[in-house]
Amino acid sequence: MPQFQQPACWRLEAGGQVMDVDTAVKDDILGGGAVISGLLDGKDGTLGTAKKHDLKEMIEEMDSAAEANDVPIVFICPISLEPMVDPVTLCTGQTYERVNILRWFSTGRLTCPTTVQDLWDDTVTPNRTLHQLIHAWFSQRYLRMMKRSKDVEGRARELVQCLEKVKGEARVQTLKELHKIVAAHPSIEKPVIDSGVLGILSSLLGPFTSHAVGSEVIAVLVNLNLDSEAMTDLMQPAKISLVVDMLNEGTTKTKIQCARFIEVLMGAESFRFEIVSSLSLLVGLVRMVKDKREPDGVSAGLSLLKTICSHDQVRSSIVSIRAVAQLVERLPDLSPNSLESALQILDDLAAIPDGRSALKDCPQTIPNTVRPLMKVSEACTRHALSILWAVCKLAPEEFVYLAVEAGLATRLLLVIQSDCPPELKKQASDLLKLCSLNYTATLFISKCKLTRTMQ
Repeated sequence: MPQFQQPACWRLEAGGQVMDVDTAVKDDILGGGAVISGLLDGKDGTLGTAKKHDLKEMIEEMDSAAEANDVPIVFICPISLEPMVDPVTLCTGQTYERVNILRWFSTGRLTCPTTVQDLWDDTVTPNRTLHQLIHAWFSQRYLRMMKRSKDVEGRARELVQCLEKVKGEARVQTLKELHKIVAAHPSIEKPVIDSGVLGILSSLLGPFTSHAVGSEVIAVLVNLNLDSEAMTDLMQPAKISLVVDMLNEGTTKTKIQCARFIEVLMGAESFRFEIVSSLSLLVGLVRMVKDKREPDGVSAGLSLLKTICSHDQVRSSIVSIRAVAQLVERLPDLSPNSLESALQILDDLAAIPDGRSALKDCPQTIPNTVRPLMKVSEACTRHALSILWAVCKLAPEEFVYLAVEAGLATRLLLVIQSDCPPELKKQASDLLKLCSLNYTATLFISKCKLTRTMQ
C-alpha cells in the first residue's frame, strides 16, 4: 500500500496551482498581506520561530475578544470550520484538525470529507509546516491584542482618576469614554475595578446628580461585576430614587440600563424587597412593557418585573397599578421569550386573590391565554394552564363557556397526548373535566373538534 509523504508544496483549491507554503505567504495567497509575511522572520525568508504560547488558549481568548475574525481560510478545518490546533494531512493531500478527522473515521467512513474520495491509507500525518504557520500567525495577533489591551487599560485608569477632578460636561464625556472602553474590552474589567472605580461611580449617584451624569454612571456599572460591598452601597435610598427617576424619564437606552442595573442589585444578599416596592418603579416598568416601538425595552421591563414578582410582598402593589389588564392585552404581540416572561408574571399574580380578580375582570384573559397553549414552549403552556385553571375555578359557569368557545378543549387534548411532563397532563385533564361539566357528551365532543379516531 503506498505511503503518504508530507508534500513540500501547497495545493490551491481554486485553480489547482501548486506552490510551497513560503511562496504562498509571500505572494499573499493566504490573505493578511504584511501581517502573515512578517511571520517569515528567518534569514532566508522561511518560517521563523514565534514566541511560544499555547495555541488553543490564544484562539479561545482572541475569539472571546472578537479578534479572530479574519483567520486565513487555509487555517480553518473543513469539518468544524474552526481554526486548526493540530492539523494533520490525509493521503489525498487534504488537511483537517486531528480530533475532527479521527471522529469522522470513528463513524466507519473511510473517505476524505472534502473530496469524498475513498482513502487507500487511513494514516494521518502531522502537518508541521502549517501548524508552525498557524501558531506564528496567532502569536503575532495575540501579542498585538495584549499590547492594545495594556494601552486601553492605561487609558481606563486615567479616566477613572479624572472622574474625581472633572465636572459638568467634561465629567459626562469622561464617563462616556470609560463606558465605551469597558463595554468593548471585558478583559480590563479587573484592573479597572482594582483602580477603585466602583467607589467613585457610587459617589457620583445621589439626589443632586443630573440625569446626564447618572445615566452614564449606570451605563458603566452594568458592564462591571459588582461585589457585595458595592451593591450594598448602591442600594442606598437616594441612589435608588435617582435610578427610578431615570427609568421613568430617560431615553429608551437609559431605561433598559436602569432596569438591568436594578435586576443586578436584586441578586445581592443584602437586598430588601422595599427597594423595588416603589409604585413609581412599577409604573415605569409597565410603561416600558406597553411601548411596542422598543422590543428591547419590553424585554428588559418584563425581565425585571418577573424578578420583582418572585417576592410575594410586592405582588399586591403590581396588581394595584392595573398591570394585569395591560399585560394581558400585550400577550398576542410579544416575542416568544417576552411572552414566557409575561405569562410567568401573570401566573405569579394569579396566586393572590387580587390577582385572580383582576384576571377575571379582564375580557381578554381567556382568549389571549388559550392562544399560546402548545404553540410556543413548555414553560408558556405550564403558565397558561395555571392561569386558566385559576380563572375558570373562580367562576366556572361564566368562564368555562368562554374558554371552550376559544378552543381550550382542543388545546387541552393536545397537551394530554403530547410528551409534556405528567403534572402538566394531569392539570390539563382536570381542566378538561371542568370544561365538560356544562355540556352534554355529544355537544362537548363537537366543541373539541375531534376526529372519529380521537373520539
